[in-house]
Amino acid sequence: MTAKPTFIHSRDNALLKDLRRLAQDSTAYRKQGRLWLEGDHLCSAALTRGQRPALAVFSEAFWPLAPVQYAQAAPKTIVIADALWRDISGLESPAQMGFVLALPAERTLDAQAPTVVLDRLQDAGNVGSILRSASAFGFTQIAALKGTAALWSAKVLRAGMGAHFALRLVEGLEPADIDGLAVPLLATSSHQGDWLHRARLPWPCGWIMGHEGQGVSPALQQRARQHIRITQPGGEESLNVGAAAAICLHASAAARA
Repeated sequence: MTAKPTFIHSRDNALLKDLRRLAQDSTAYRKQGRLWLEGDHLCSAALTRGQRPALAVFSEAFWPLAPVQYAQAAPKTIVIADALWRDISGLESPAQMGFVLALPAERTLDAQAPTVVLDRLQDAGNVGSILRSASAFGFTQIAALKGTAALWSAKVLRAGMGAHFALRLVEGLEPADIDGLAVPLLATSSHQGDWLHRARLPWPCGWIMGHEGQGVSPALQQRARQHIRITQPGGEESLNVGAAAAICLHASAAARA
């Protein structure tokens, strides 16, 4: 049975302000201990991965049309006046619904897990895309160094399209923390190392993806067992890190097949 919803019509409502922060402030999830998922695709992905939202939130116009799996997803349902909904959304074309989930407990590195190391990647779209590729190609852990875009921010969640809930996410790491990984590390490079299509790739392993402009830091390069570069016969100087990650992670998956 669907719980009776709580309606919000005031711009000064405290919950409305909290939702706005979650949607628009990339680190608000750390302060509030909860996440904002916006849109039916991301919410559906969370439910499919076994997530249980604490709140289900709908625009007033959408609420009567909400599919039962969304309307009954949470123990508490919030319906927000249409005039206020755009104030919450972080999207140019706001979705009509969202979930609030508890922030997963902090985790430590699993030494043996197939891992993607994110070295100060700053673009939320790149980070989310890499999480999605990692999940697709059999990697189970993300190790994010300090300086990397906040993994649970609304923008990274949207770009990840639900992959977050299939991965072990560890963020705020220092280079020395990567020594806790027992798997061999492979560092991407634009100018040195083995060509990816000829390299013998170990499994499990850890791929290091470097900063969009500076590449992999010297501290992490020194920790890598192999340096890997991708052939680019078209002559471009480098690839977008999200594209490079997808190519490298797929190569690891193909080598296992």
